[in-house]
Amino acid sequence: MMTRRAFLASITLAAQANRRPNVVVFLSDDMGWADISCYGAKDIQTPHIDRLAREGVKLTDCYSNGPVCTPTRCGLMTGRYQQRYGRGLEWALVPTDVNVGLDPKHTTLPRLLKSAGYKTAIFGKWHLGRERQYNPIHHGFDEYYGLTGGNVDMYSKEDRFKNYDFYDGLEKAPQTPGYLTEMLAGRAEKFIDANRASPFFLYLPFNAVHWPFQGPGRPETVRDLKTWYDGTRSGEYKPMLEAMDAAVGRVLSALDKNGLAQNTLVIFTNDNGGERLSDNGPFRHHKATLWEGGIRVPGLVRWPGKLPKGKNNSQPCMSMDFTATIAAACAVQAAAAEPFDGIDLLPVLSGAAGLRERDLFWRINRPNQRVRAVRSGQWKYIIDGSINNMYDLAKDSGETRDLYYVYPEIAAKLRMKLDDWEKSLPNA
Repeated sequence: MMTRRAFLASITLAAQANRRPNVVVFLSDDMGWADISCYGAKDIQTPHIDRLAREGVKLTDCYSNGPVCTPTRCGLMTGRYQQRYGRGLEWALVPTDVNVGLDPKHTTLPRLLKSAGYKTAIFGKWHLGRERQYNPIHHGFDEYYGLTGGNVDMYSKEDRFKNYDFYDGLEKAPQTPGYLTEMLAGRAEKFIDANRASPFFLYLPFNAVHWPFQGPGRPETVRDLKTWYDGTRSGEYKPMLEAMDAAVGRVLSALDKNGLAQNTLVIFTNDNGGERLSDNGPFRHHKATLWEGGIRVPGLVRWPGKLPKGKNNSQPCMSMDFTATIAAACAVQAAAAEPFDGIDLLPVLSGAAGLRERDLFWRINRPNQRVRAVRSGQWKYIIDGSINNMYDLAKDSGETRDLYYVYPEIAAKLRMKLDDWEKSLPNA
């Protein structure tokens, strides 16, 4: 005889099968390629993130839309190159960037999903405009709980200038004791519990492991200007990252508890390459550069029954592709006036189609720094001012052997691709 619990579980599974999938997106902050176990970390344990690799697809050639925080978040929310939204969103927004942010007149993924009947929430770091008009609530999110800027103390929720930056919806949240990563996980659990009967989109952009480096259980470590950048990999970075992994585990357990895992598309990725306490693996350089160490990031995609388990996939892709993939999974389309630059990865990840040939572009366009890069197949071409470099990533992922003068005809074609891409952008 079927128990009551088994009966209720069968009803839940039947209901899930007849509705569009839920979506959970985890975005880590400033994490290095080799900072999690499934990508090679030896000194940091990430069993819950590793679970996504075991139960889903691990991307080996995944990139962020930009080399710092804001541009990647713009690409993820819009499914487009961030350069289409003005130079203000090409770099990390800082507290002095008044009236700069993602204008709500633009179409975003949460708005598309909300219009299709999804419940939508963001718990974590927004970093697409600090002013009220840019608040996530104006971009299609039903719930928002987190910081608007780039970083805050994990306990005081203040930035390094002692500005309290923590919101619940449109208003600042009451000052509540607690470690921020754990608070975000708790809010996510409540959201899943409350919305188990309707499709939802849950976006969890952690501010871990961005400085200030602070582990859990140490409220006495509230930072000031003098100590803001302090920390070591073993002392602060490791427990900080492992606390984020535990938060991922809490969310996955909430899906399991509510019988939602089977019908939930889960994505884990990072906003850019790691900073000074990070391990960027075999790749060159770090955050804020267009070398592989600045833009190559982990990418994990799990959707039970739809995607294979424990597979690696070498499809070159970037943040905005996750947007197009989510839209396809949820049967929503981009606005005609703002078509996705990203592509739907599901056919490739599921094995229904082979690797897709495409070009990926990046640009840093600052008064004192102009760098451009393109990846096309195995080739990566970077132009920094008057300096040109080209690498065969299939043989040299660490970008150690410059082939610019060895294959000038390939470099010329890549330069042309870059030039044509820039011409397609506004105010290029």
